[in-house]
Amino acid sequence: MLDALDKLKAKDVREIDVRGKTSIADLLIVASGTSSRHVKSIADEVIKFAKQAGVLPLGVEGQQEAEWVLVDLGDIIVHVMLPRIREFYGLERLWTVGDDMPEAANAG
Repeated sequence: MLDALDKLKAKDVREIDVRGKTSIADLLIVASGTSSRHVKSIADEVIKFAKQAGVLPLGVEGQQEAEWVLVDLGDIIVHVMLPRIREFYGLERLWTVGDDMPEAANAG
């Protein structure tokens, strides 16, 4: 999947391990595109790459507006977003709250 994102020059790609936090997926991949056209192209490449690997997407949302396209691949969910949309929704912050807390904070 990361190869597909890299091929079309996705920006600020981040993998978030969500095992143990949710049952919807094991991994979220969040990436940015520079325009709606770029976001759509990146998402299309992810879909093409997945199909070539024998994985059919369970669902794709947001292709029409292409500000935030979600590609559900089962254990992996790929979010491709415009930077302003990504900042507004803050998925990285949402899914990493409490991660990497200092040991002293966990002791109490």
